[in-house]
Amino acid sequence: MERRSNHYFEIGRHVISIGFIDEDDTNSMSLLPAFETFATSSPPLPLLFTLTVDDSLRPSRNRRLIRTFDTGNGDVVVYRLPDDGYQFIMRNIQGDNCCLLIADSHFSQCRCALNGDYSMRSFGLNNAVMMAFAFAASYHNTILVHASTVTLPHPNSNGMRLAFPFVAASGTGKSTHTSLWLKTIADAELINDDNLIIRIEDGTIWAYGSPWSGKTPCYRKRRAVLGAVTRIERAPTNSIRQLAPVEAFASILPACSNMKWDEAINGNICDTISAVLETTPQYTLYCLPDDDAALLSHKTLTDRWKKE
Repeated sequence: MERRSNHYFEIGRHVISIGFIDEDDTNSMSLLPAFETFATSSPPLPLLFTLTVDDSLRPSRNRRLIRTFDTGNGDVVVYRLPDDGYQFIMRNIQGDNCCLLIADSHFSQCRCALNGDYSMRSFGLNNAVMMAFAFAASYHNTILVHASTVTLPHPNSNGMRLAFPFVAASGTGKSTHTSLWLKTIADAELINDDNLIIRIEDGTIWAYGSPWSGKTPCYRKRRAVLGAVTRIERAPTNSIRQLAPVEAFASILPACSNMKWDEAINGNICDTISAVLETTPQYTLYCLPDDDAALLSHKTLTDRWKKE
């Protein structure tokens, strides 16, 4: 008789369940050490999704290939199933099959099978949970944004903080710029260095830390009011400009985890972005990797909040 163990986590004020069939030293929460901060003893809120790890799971042959995506850390092969669900094959940068993920159309019920050694299994499960979160949360005014994000004390609210995510193409220098904030700006703190959660709740736009922070171990279960979103582009001199709404939408959309071919999920994400941009300014910072760039962006992004 199979044994199932369930573990609950609160991420962006969404509660998820990760369960293991016959949990042992090979498959357990030791594969996801970054999730420890987000653990909760029981689900105080409705579950966003349930993911069951079961290595007996086999891929469906009744499937339609969408395409193969290069994630920078490996490949993801995406298939559509007859019931409108999805099947994913996740491969690491060496091309090894690490994870099979099968999900329903809303990503509320997910199953996965893991392969290989600890590193492969950890890679596969981490990516499976991140994908399930991004797409399930899209139905709840939530987006997962590839950004490096710093926070500062809110000038008009005791104890509250403001979040300032920086988005850019990989290798442009998001982490470099936020590290300059940490160096030059008093009270600046890093909340996440790779995948920020932005969620609209009761008219307020919140930024949350997540268990997915790239190469920087910054896994903070904290939230802050979203202050502004800034795209970084390298330039020979430092300057910054606020974007018009159409420009802003086109700038932030590529930074969001998305499936553009899925009409419902893509529509959810676009609606959330549009709602965010109604009240949150977006900028493009053209900059060098120097202290002056950090001082310029800090002054521009915080002046609005000091005046309110």
